[in-house]
Amino acid sequence: MVRADRPRADRPGGPAAPGRPLAPLLAVCAGYFMVILDVTVINVAVPVVGRDLSASLTGIQWITDGYTLVFAGLLLTGGALGDRLGNRRIFCTGVVVFTLASAGCGLAPTSEALIAARLVEGLGAALIVPGSLALLQQAYPAPAERSRAFGLWGSMAGIAASAGPLLGGLLVTTVGWRSVFFINLPVGCACLLLTLRHVSASARRTDRPVDWPAQCALIATVALLTTVLNEAGRRGWTDPLILTGAGLCLLSAAAFVLREHLARTPVLPLRSRPMSGAAAIGLLFNFAFYGMIFTASLYFQHHRGLTALRTGLALFPAVAMTMFASVLSGRLARRTGHRPLVVTGMLLGAAGLAGWAAAGSRPDYLLLVGPMMAAGFGTSFALTGATATVMSAAPDAYSGTASALFNTTRQIGSAAGVALGGSLLAAAAGFTTGLRTSMAIGAAAYLTAAALAFFCVPPKGHRPATG
Repeated sequence: MVRADRPRADRPGGPAAPGRPLAPLLAVCAGYFMVILDVTVINVAVPVVGRDLSASLTGIQWITDGYTLVFAGLLLTGGALGDRLGNRRIFCTGVVVFTLASAGCGLAPTSEALIAARLVEGLGAALIVPGSLALLQQAYPAPAERSRAFGLWGSMAGIAASAGPLLGGLLVTTVGWRSVFFINLPVGCACLLLTLRHVSASARRTDRPVDWPAQCALIATVALLTTVLNEAGRRGWTDPLILTGAGLCLLSAAAFVLREHLARTPVLPLRSRPMSGAAAIGLLFNFAFYGMIFTASLYFQHHRGLTALRTGLALFPAVAMTMFASVLSGRLARRTGHRPLVVTGMLLGAAGLAGWAAAGSRPDYLLLVGPMMAAGFGTSFALTGATATVMSAAPDAYSGTASALFNTTRQIGSAAGVALGGSLLAAAAGFTTGLRTSMAIGAAAYLTAAALAFFCVPPKGHRPATG
């Protein structure tokens, strides 16, 4: 590992906003909220967008998937750039790119222009997310404050995920689909102003080169994997394009591993059991939770005939629990440490999905509320601990890379959960059987994450890595 020289700041600055400790948290969470909201809010607007812009089915798919593809593929590059050039600088750059791209989306005259703007939005998101955790780690060095900050950061995902469909439906119905993108403009401007004013300048380590061959191999691996997982549910796992994409993904992954062994400054310089274990936990609980949300959404709309708005309301108890659980786990962590919270959360999630799988072919909605709430609560209850484990395992000099690694594995988990759920629902065994099988597999993923947490998440009192 390259030892960093004394860091240079983006510009001189002292501690962030003395006397106003919430200002850095509000700044960072505003950016993260914007990114996650854009993942979910578009789902309700896409049918209207397609009609208004005369988009083909492929065009509609790219309006949704193009953003996620670029976002997932460039996360680790964004983290590496943040560690080299300063996390605040890269975070602010991402906010500017994302905000301008949102304006471009809202003004897009054609579907092709909208797709291009969505790809640029994904680039902005990939610069925002790694820096968000790194800036929180910088702004809140005390373990108790950091745990609470990570908990609130995690709750932003739940708030954005739950608000997306409801807000999107309201805006599309009352103002029009372009307002779905224009709403990012005031949020982005507020985020940028808060960050520049209240978040301290970050260290710059220009002595650390970016290994572009490895980054390109990694981008290709994540992009191909995300594409294969997203498209497999529609095309089938034996489709020639899916098999070709999977083969290319393996080749690019092998090229990345080879380059990592040969490079003087590898992309992932620190390899530890806590870091790799917590990243795997993030992949597993995103796989289970977002697979559940996807299959449950299709179940309520296609099997029970609910409208999109009523489906959003039916799912709201699950995503609402994520808001509460993240904050609670952040407060409890200083007493118990993170390991028992992560284990407990994963066991709750497993119990919830197992309860749905055992509920029968057409259970009453009231029998499904408890399992959905358990999965939502358990996932966010574990998120804080998993986040803190990854970030604590990395020296401060590599906080952006550690954040990017964690969020990349989570994105892959989400894509895999959605792809597997879609494939099982479309299988010959039938919709109901596929749904219950998907829930059972999700429960097994939660149990695997609980076992990993027991061995990989350090107990209370463990000294984190420093850098």
